[in-house]
Amino acid sequence: MKHEALKIIHEEHRALAALLETLRLLAERLGPVADPRDLSLIRAIFFYIDEFPERLHHAKETSLLFPRLRSRAAEAANVLDTLDEQHARGESAIRELEHLLLAYEQLGERRRKPFIAALNRYVEFYTGHMAIEDTQVMPLAEKRLTEEDWRELNAAFAENRDPLTGHTPSEEYAALFERIVTMAPAPIGLGPER
Repeated sequence: MKHEALKIIHEEHRALAALLETLRLLAERLGPVADPRDLSLIRAIFFYIDEFPERLHHAKETSLLFPRLRSRAAEAANVLDTLDEQHARGESAIRELEHLLLAYEQLGERRRKPFIAALNRYVEFYTGHMAIEDTQVMPLAEKRLTEEDWRELNAAFAENRDPLTGHTPSEEYAALFERIVTMAPAPIGLGPER
């Protein structure tokens, strides 16, 4: 891949896809009484998604990448509008999942199925969202954006330094990253298979 920003976006999408799959697998294991380790891991993953993809990754796509692409590829307007709307709903979607998880934890079995259903919808939604970006937006950006556009985008996306893409986490996020990696069951993380 020629442009560093696209490489970073793809790496971040792969890391997020792995976390979404982890969430899906954890949801399959949830029983009438949840394992506290699973609940803690799910909460840590939700927090990670809110901190990195929602606040860094999506913000830069919406404020930097998409406007440049709109100015160079008018035919992309509809898909970019849809993606921007999805970005805007991302934070509220995480809040809804956190609430449903808390309801399951506090109120028990009757709230398990609604949480699992909402989580599965979220995973499907997010997977589809990334697929549109990867198959429609990124190839068009690679064709239409200028070298000056790419210099600015490369510098901006290089600041993300997502620990799940191999970067050393900042001191602030080191414990979160370690918790996710060590708690996630093998083969996804370093935790024991359960």
